[in-house]
Amino acid sequence: MTCDPRVLRRPLLVGLIPAVWTVVLGLWGLSRQNSVWRDEAATWQVARRSTGDIVRMLEHVDVVHSLYYLCMHGLFAGFGPSTTVLRLPSVLAVAAAAACVALIGHRLAGAYVGLGAGLALGLLPAVQFYLQEGRPYALVAAGSAVSTLLLVNALRGRARKRTWAAYACAVLVCGWLNWLALLILPAHLITLLWSRAPRGVRVRWAVAAGAATAGVLPLALFSLDQSGQVSWVPPLTWHMMIGPAILLAIGGLGGLLGRRTGTGTAPGTGMGTAERTGVAGRTDRTGRADRTDLADRTDLADPPDLADRAGRPGSAGTVEPSGPVTGSPSVAAVGLPLLAVPQLGLIALSLVKPLFVDRYILFSLLGLALLIGALIGRAVDEVARRSRPAARCVLPVLVAVALVALLPQSLAKRSPASRVDDVLAAAERTRQLKHDGDGVLFIPAARRDTWLVTPDAFTGTRDIALAETPEESGTLKGVEASPARVRAAMLAQRRILLVTDTTGVARPARGRRDRTKAEVLATHFTLVSDERIRGRRVAVYERLAPAGRG
Repeated sequence: MTCDPRVLRRPLLVGLIPAVWTVVLGLWGLSRQNSVWRDEAATWQVARRSTGDIVRMLEHVDVVHSLYYLCMHGLFAGFGPSTTVLRLPSVLAVAAAAACVALIGHRLAGAYVGLGAGLALGLLPAVQFYLQEGRPYALVAAGSAVSTLLLVNALRGRARKRTWAAYACAVLVCGWLNWLALLILPAHLITLLWSRAPRGVRVRWAVAAGAATAGVLPLALFSLDQSGQVSWVPPLTWHMMIGPAILLAIGGLGGLLGRRTGTGTAPGTGMGTAERTGVAGRTDRTGRADRTDLADRTDLADPPDLADRAGRPGSAGTVEPSGPVTGSPSVAAVGLPLLAVPQLGLIALSLVKPLFVDRYILFSLLGLALLIGALIGRAVDEVARRSRPAARCVLPVLVAVALVALLPQSLAKRSPASRVDDVLAAAERTRQLKHDGDGVLFIPAARRDTWLVTPDAFTGTRDIALAETPEESGTLKGVEASPARVRAAMLAQRRILLVTDTTGVARPARGRRDRTKAEVLATHFTLVSDERIRGRRVAVYERLAPAGRG
């Protein structure tokens, strides 16, 4: 298997191949053995509510995900709730991101860099995790990839008013999916400065970025009142910095080694554009090397050779008509800020308020994929100098090796054990254990998602602690009665089903209600069945006979 030169002549295929590759990776094991974990359960139960109920809930909780919930509500209403409908938007979003990354790499440094970057994105372990996740982080990555592609087009002299309008809209949508996505703006600013973009480009970017920020600011300010939702995020520690440090080291290596990659090295040439033309660069009036060499001035990343100049397809492939190039960004100028700035920015924010969770900045891995693509391009260049036919095999071999090396992780991330729990498994076990008239308790109240996702599994039972349903209260988990009423309701039951976390997942009981539930069960009931299923525990308790009877 080799890279067909005809593929390298078609920018559309350079984007399409990584997109199809990512969809295949996403559809592989999409249902995770029909499991849904607690974060996805939140999406599932909210998406099944009416639009009015969703809006009422957003006033109290999860406003940061408002756009995503409304979109998923539309999908559930149109296609019905299922794990496929829940996760397919993320699969398609990462596929779109892979296509954009491939086009960015192609335009900046050639087809091999683009293909390598696009194919690498779907193989990154963190991306494989959220590729099949019913949450908004993959959609944020897609919007970030689109905005970065638009920025690259603008830097290469192809910006019109609609380009900047589309850029502002892409950033705005990302911000409404998760306002931390605005960390992409300082990354893009560094790209502009690194590429020495003309003042006009910088001004237009500032206007577009300002418009997008203004559109997201109300959401960000309103969500501050709901900051208690992230109280579970631990304070920043040194060991939490290991992951970002490794990513930045890999990215830095890609930027360092990939910067000398021949832009558009094609099979059969064995050399980069500068070597083929004999032009290594120019000097400006001060004698410094000009950053814009002949390769930078071509319109596509696969630049024309002498045959291209004559109007015929050259070894690098078909090239669009050449246009003025303003900033001539390198892969490093785009990829390194995109990787580093969101990571460092979230670390800085976490010093004020603990927020460091890798999924919030999943989009930063777009930069890592670009830099990996640059490394692949450098490898192709090196092999092409020794054997032109062998250069065509480099990318397929590297992808195959990576796929095999990552296979254990890929399989693990597609199993129910990859998440902390499984709502559907607990619900199914409850269906098997329940008796009509049983009372049901949830410790903590958030484990009520087992019932909210699959209410039919609890038919015939009664939630004895619930005072107001989630829809009535405008909350995710509903409002429970006072501890005294919970105690009285429990003592009126002959049999109680408890849904809670397993020992390794559970946290110490918080609040008087949960302590009351545990105390009454221990004192007045006996445990007759106790099963642990994928991070959750389903237990059956029966009432002890009062002293002096029987």
